[in-house]
Amino acid sequence: MTTAPPTPGPAKTQGRAPDPIARLAAAHGLTLSGARPPLPRYIAGLWGRRHFVTAYATARMHAQYSQAGLGQVWHLVTPLLNAAVYYFIFGIVMRASHGVPDYLPFLITGVFVWDFIGSCANAATRSVHGNLGLVRALHFPRASLPLSTVVQLFQQLLITMGALIVLLLAFGQTPTARWLLVLPTLLLLAGFCAGCAMIMARVGAKSPDVSQLMPFVLRTWMYASGVMWSIDSMLRADHLPDWVSMALKLNPAAVFIDLMRFALIDTYEASRLPHHVWLIALGWALIVGVGGFVFFWKAEEEYGRG
Repeated sequence: MTTAPPTPGPAKTQGRAPDPIARLAAAHGLTLSGARPPLPRYIAGLWGRRHFVTAYATARMHAQYSQAGLGQVWHLVTPLLNAAVYYFIFGIVMRASHGVPDYLPFLITGVFVWDFIGSCANAATRSVHGNLGLVRALHFPRASLPLSTVVQLFQQLLITMGALIVLLLAFGQTPTARWLLVLPTLLLLAGFCAGCAMIMARVGAKSPDVSQLMPFVLRTWMYASGVMWSIDSMLRADHLPDWVSMALKLNPAAVFIDLMRFALIDTYEASRLPHHVWLIALGWALIVGVGGFVFFWKAEEEYGRG
């Protein structure tokens, strides 16, 4: 009768004796620092640190212009200066304002929304790599860093939205029930930008040189988003390939800018919006928001190495 060979234990399976320190740590419930927890536990840990995220974001917002004479006023001045430059170049020199009613409200609204989108993607690229000392010294959900960047910029956006409302009233816009659509638009926009931030945070942590390319990528994205000109007018005037027209219509930045313009500008008709625009915006917010979070969580163990 043949006897079966004994089943090798865990130590012999690996070809070496188990590390006694690892055995001792496991016996006392110690785990590897920086190890990726399961997704539900990771979300719970992130929620438990929500006060840190908001406090860190607020502190960074106040510190950003602490050395400037005008201080926090630059949150308003910067997009307004950009809008003035774009109005001169595109509105006057290139005559992009022709055929666009209420071009100044059209332009300012686009600039304010784009400033939030572009700033989230750009700043988040350095959110992990620029805080390596914090990442290596403390154990916490690394998603706190890109999310705090989004919270900081969203706080600034709320301030600039107040200024935008005042400007629109000065340019003759009338408050209507459509202005309430600003709230769901901001909610969807924040979800989309949070996902973008976490995607770019992981990419920037792996390849820090990406931050040098971001200004060129964002400039191209901005030109394709109809910030200074009407995508609808261009599509009617030019015979573009179908795939280019579709890409312009589904461009997430253009979708959110269109929603904000539709909510706030009297003469911005619903016919300018892509079909099923709210579903498109919701799809971008869910796909990029949830997908970006999972994408970032997958590399949780890699942040701080090297």
